[in-house]
Amino acid sequence: MNPKVQQVANSNVEIKELPSFKAGDTITVNYKIKEGNKERVQPFQGVVLCKNGKGATATFTVRKISNGIGIERIFPISSPFIEGIIINKVGVVRRSKIYYLRERTGKAARIKEKRR
Repeated sequence: MNPKVQQVANSNVEIKELPSFKAGDTITVNYKIKEGNKERVQPFQGVVLCKNGKGATATFTVRKISNGIGIERIFPISSPFIEGIIINKVGVVRRSKIYYLRERTGKAARIKEKRR
């Protein structure tokens, strides 16, 4: 992206202070949902597959298994609907994008946890 366009995009969007996470980490994203005139916070817990972009246009993809079906959701980092992010586990992976997890199920889809 052109540096001037990037600068304008970053100046117009407020970027929240979020915890540092990477691919392989298990996180919970508390996402604000509006339904009519009501608002509620829905947690989405899963494994981070990748982080894309930088600055105000950066996104990250989270994958979880719900009733045996894989669900992926892409969240913009600068979204005003993100209430907060909680890091549950720090995973050990050797790649920055772990798309190979999509084909795996059960025990094969496990990620080693970092020792503390």
